[in-house]
Amino acid sequence: MQEKTSKGPKSAAPDGTQQTQVRKVVIDGERAGQRIDNFLRGELPGVPKGRLYRLLRRGEVRVNGGRIKAEYKLMEGDEVRIPPARIRAEGAPPSEKMATDMLDRVIYEDKRLLVLNKPSGTAVHGGSGISHGVIELLRHARPDLKELALVHRIDRETSGCLVMAKRRSALRQLHERFREGKVEKNYLALVVGNWQLGEQLIDAPLYVQNRKNGERHVVVSGKHGKPAQTRVSLSRTYGKYSLLLCAPLTGRTHQIRVHLDHAEHPILGDERYGDDDANRKAKKFGLKRLFLHAQSIAFPDDKGNDLHFTAPLAEDLERFLSAGIIEMRRKS
Repeated sequence: MQEKTSKGPKSAAPDGTQQTQVRKVVIDGERAGQRIDNFLRGELPGVPKGRLYRLLRRGEVRVNGGRIKAEYKLMEGDEVRIPPARIRAEGAPPSEKMATDMLDRVIYEDKRLLVLNKPSGTAVHGGSGISHGVIELLRHARPDLKELALVHRIDRETSGCLVMAKRRSALRQLHERFREGKVEKNYLALVVGNWQLGEQLIDAPLYVQNRKNGERHVVVSGKHGKPAQTRVSLSRTYGKYSLLLCAPLTGRTHQIRVHLDHAEHPILGDERYGDDDANRKAKKFGLKRLFLHAQSIAFPDDKGNDLHFTAPLAEDLERFLSAGIIEMRRKS
């Protein structure tokens, strides 16, 4: 992507944001195929989604001098006019240790992809009060990864496999794999209760509620929800608790967590959808967070070869399974 013109620098404001000036950029081959609304989110960080769509509706964003709709897909050579906007100012860079530690968690890399064993407690992206997520840390550690983008997301509390694209063409291709249902993901979840349902397909539509503080809360809703399916099977029982293998067939927000709670087997350590009494007990015996781990992900590459990546169970969860839960059961 080439910035063709710029009418002045960004000006800083007391609230830590910056006012940008009108810019025009020319789309290169790597950016081609991206929707204009998604492109704007990257170019105008921190601008609310509603504001971006108003800019599009009013014709303040133009491509090759003309108005376009939010679903317009950019083509190589398009000239995009980006209007003035107040964006989030860049904060302090992350510590070198944080960036290096994240780089050490890379489990696979080639010219197109990077696969990470994400630690629990780290968001995939900065924003909403989070200074640095996985993307920012990796870009800081490796300046050559400036185009690094998320192929999919996992919750901040969840550990395990996270796939990122190093090129826009790879990102488009993998998004197509997701749409075609050619991506297989498997998670391990330790839940409350003795699972005796065998292999189950939980088919329950999910609806995202936005609370006053901006927090997203998801509920099962046949009226308002979007289709969501998760295949669940038993891996091992621990008395009153069960380790489950969960394969989400769709990618809704908090899908596995809400589906398992809906099945009356909430995930241990889940402070949003879980069992408060069980969580307090587990915390006393060493479980400090949500017991949900993205164990593996698989999909075909551009030549049709199957790629399969696995992240070993996080050390804190392994310790709890080998010692904490045994002690908890003994004293219950």
